Amino acid sequence: YTNLSSSVYHWEKGRHKYIPPTKTDKEGKKRKVRKMKKDNCIFCKIAAGQIPSATIYEDADFRVILDIEPASKGHALILPKEHYANLYEMPDELAAKVLVVAKQIITKMTDILGCDGYNVLQNNGEEAGQTVFHFHMHLIPRYKEDDVTITWKHGSVSEELKAEILTKMNDK
Repeated sequence: YTNLSSSVYHWEKGRHKYIPPTKTDKEGKKRKVRKMKKDNCIFCKIAAGQIPSATIYEDADFRVILDIEPASKGHALILPKEHYANLYEMPDELAAKVLVVAKQIITKMTDILGCDGYNVLQNNGEEAGQTVFHFHMHLIPRYKEDDVTITWKHGSVSEELKAEILTKMNDK
């Protein structure tokens, strides 16, 4: 394979579209290349077992660890073993599987911890609060009278904006 292109994002009909990296094979056909691991990514190293962690679950695709700076007792992170900076980059099948893993973990952890609820949280991009640019999903146990805050100001949406969004979503 030759001509490795980098992955890019571009704006298409009002939405982000991820263009995966490609290689050109000997016949001149473009082939998708799966991102593996980034040498300088701490979550890649943790997911690969190169950095010790308190692993509570592991399969071929994911490692789930207890967060070293937890928002509450039992706060865990789901890390894919391959590097994806965010949800936009993940293959659909893996993105679907992460929610199945999340459900399994929070179901078991609810029994273990005796918590009263769970936040399942995932940030994409710096403006959304992402600080480590390797996809990860937070599983945050909630307890009565804990001091965890995940809030935003409730706004409103005009009929015009709703119509615009619905039109653009249906234009695909």
